[in-house]
Amino acid sequence: MSSEVQRLLDTINGSVTSLNLACSSSGSLVPNMNEPFQPSSENFRGSFEALQAARIISAAALQLEAIVAPPQVVLYHVVGGFFKSMALRVCLESNVTEILREAGPEGMHIYDIAKNNGQDPQKLARFLRYLCSNHVYREVSPDVFANNRISSLLDTKKSISELRSRPFDKYKDTDGMAALVGHHLDECFKGAAYAWEALNDPDMIHAQEHLGTPLNKAYSSQTPYFKFIQNDDHRRLRFDVSMQGMERLQPPDITLNAFDWEKLPRGSKVVDVGGGVGSVFFPLAEKFPELKLVIQDLPGVVDNAKKVWSERMPSALQTGQVNPEAHNFFNVQPHKDTSVFFLKHVLHNWSDSSCVEILKRLREASNDSTRLVIMDSAMPYVCRSRNEHTSSAYISSSAPEEAPDPLLANYGALNEMSYVLDMVMFVILNTQERTYEQLNSLLKDSGWIISSVRRKPGDAAFVQIEAKPEESFDSSSQAKL
Repeated sequence: MSSEVQRLLDTINGSVTSLNLACSSSGSLVPNMNEPFQPSSENFRGSFEALQAARIISAAALQLEAIVAPPQVVLYHVVGGFFKSMALRVCLESNVTEILREAGPEGMHIYDIAKNNGQDPQKLARFLRYLCSNHVYREVSPDVFANNRISSLLDTKKSISELRSRPFDKYKDTDGMAALVGHHLDECFKGAAYAWEALNDPDMIHAQEHLGTPLNKAYSSQTPYFKFIQNDDHRRLRFDVSMQGMERLQPPDITLNAFDWEKLPRGSKVVDVGGGVGSVFFPLAEKFPELKLVIQDLPGVVDNAKKVWSERMPSALQTGQVNPEAHNFFNVQPHKDTSVFFLKHVLHNWSDSSCVEILKRLREASNDSTRLVIMDSAMPYVCRSRNEHTSSAYISSSAPEEAPDPLLANYGALNEMSYVLDMVMFVILNTQERTYEQLNSLLKDSGWIISSVRRKPGDAAFVQIEAKPEESFDSSSQAKL
């Protein structure tokens, strides 16, 4: 037995012991794979010890499989990825999860599933069996299928009769996970098939911002993505719900932990730049009513923000505590008395040159005490970092937590969702999730200096960066990128 295999087995055994001890202390249980997902089933990760043990077990098991399985099998886990996507989209669009939820834990025969959704039973059985082999759904007896913990994530919680009568509203008023999966399996999946064609087309390489994408190539279109979905009501609604689902994947207190808000004087102004409807500010508005919160976005989005706040926290609008404001962040920033400029998941939508322009507008409106808070991904390297080779501006907390040897430093495939989102940005916008070093470079080029970095335990990519104005920076002397 190879030394790496033995080390991985020892790592798994040690982490299983740690997980059992943590679960015993908290009175929680590792969830049953065959039972539908419930938020409470994640309680076993409540302590850092349990969270870390589960991460190590998962990463080590995936790495162990890559070593022990035949190499062509490991290769075809990647090569066959689009077939898994194909099969899953068929099940998502034809409401298989909801049909099986109504059938109960005993499951339903494929012919009865097909009667409910109009699909060819033999084809559908092939798709389901492929997914069951990858732990999505389960085959309880020949041709009888049921949900499991993974497939139940696709459940919109709506009845089959409701889905039949109002198919357009499938994702409306849901938790957003099914909508997010639908978004990835539709336009992202189709665009991804044309990645090489887009990269190999000289006309697309030099296209304008947000054009020249694989999605443009797939649809033979010169329409930017956000206009593309605005012209399609179903895709637009699904995208909106999916973004709400992304918000729910993050802890509700994530904004509160991004900055020392309690240190701001009463009446301090905080501006959410490109903030959408401003949903990340609800916890802030509730806990710090003395702060003045401005939510900036384009006019149509701001109109929607006013509706959302009037429904969820009308007093904040009425008192002027929260002010949704139409503003294009490429234009001169009107607020010169801001304590904190706040950017959440904005920079990954734009090219490097555009990011520098956005950040410069904020720098020009800042004074010495102004702070910039960025919440975004900082993609970890797969190799181990060498901090001694970094610049003098290196901040120790900027380094992602690395998995213990012999695991891949970034926890390998366990961290795949971060890299999936990076590929999504490439396919639909021709942009990217950036490494910490790339984010730091953008900030330096626009007159900001990173002063602190916060990371969420158990997340190798997500960061909260605080930056302050560079005193000697002169934006007028910088060549426009």
